[in-house]
Amino acid sequence: MNVQRRICGLALILAVFAGIGVAQDKKREAQLRTVRGVVSDKSDSPLSGSVVFLKNVRTNSVRSSYTDDTGSYRFSGLDPNADYELHAEKEGAKSPTRTVSSFDSRKDIVLNLKIDKKKS
Repeated sequence: MNVQRRICGLALILAVFAGIGVAQDKKREAQLRTVRGVVSDKSDSPLSGSVVFLKNVRTNSVRSSYTDDTGSYRFSGLDPNADYELHAEKEGAKSPTRTVSSFDSRKDIVLNLKIDKKKS
């Protein structure tokens, strides 16, 4: 009987710690940020197939993504305590670099990028 009580007590303690861990994961997940937007040319036409580069300034790690048919891009799961730089490129042309600051408290940040295509 004493062994059964110990097992039940241990199971209860493990359940409490598991609940705390899940709550912390959900809290961390709720704090993560998303950066999204549209890449367009100087006449505001969306540029599909552009490459968008996102650089974590603290770690220097770079993620990239292609824009879809509507010129849209999206990066999610971003650390709210890091600064980021992003720009888009297509056919040798590049957009100005934009910055996402760790001081910006928004969870969903919209940054549209404009590429001035090179003339042939």
